[in-house]
Amino acid sequence: MGSGSSPVRRRSELEIRWRQFRRAPRPIVRAVLSSLIVAVVLGVLFLGYDLAIEGGATLPGGDLRTLFIALDVAIVLVVGSVVTWLVVPQPAASSGRRVRTPWSAALGFFAAVPIAYLTLVVMAQIVRPILVGR
Repeated sequence: MGSGSSPVRRRSELEIRWRQFRRAPRPIVRAVLSSLIVAVVLGVLFLGYDLAIEGGATLPGGDLRTLFIALDVAIVLVVGSVVTWLVVPQPAASSGRRVRTPWSAALGFFAAVPIAYLTLVVMAQIVRPILVGR
């Protein structure tokens, strides 16, 4: 340290995480947003289907909510994996060339798991009761 400098202030864990959140890399933001957008669109479709079934609508195939949820989660996971594989290439060590590896897809897959789950929970536990009035 120089003669006129003050000691470096130690940041709290919360401050560190908040700064990381505000300055997230663009490819990561795009990958997470793509999963989130797909999950919200499919969640809204599921909510509409659920309300139609509960309202007594007779739809072809009967009550397929369980299948719809399974497809919803599967689609969000696949889209999250593929988009992350496309937009988050890993830098190569010395060549400067960026490569796509299965690790990028795995990152997208594991990021999409909580997004798919939380979106369905928000739709079923928060949005649905507001719309139904219960």
